[in-house]
Amino acid sequence: MMDFTHWLKYGIEQNFCGPAVCSTHDGIPMTDLEEAELWDGGEPCVFVIRPYVDLAEKREVEATHLPSNWRKPR
Repeated sequence: MMDFTHWLKYGIEQNFCGPAVCSTHDGIPMTDLEEAELWDGGEPCVFVIRPYVDLAEKREVEATHLPSNWRKPR
């Protein structure tokens, strides 16, 4: 069975996702169409994942970010 680190590395190597960027400093990666939709009042969904450094960071983030709890895989 593949652990998360290997799964994520495999996905990046296979071009299933873009490189890690900082949404605060780099912005959310979007197509021109998605960006235009956003500026026109739309709500394009751009999915992101948050890799945690350790379990303590996971708990801290999830204690304050409710969508991370709502969308957790069960």
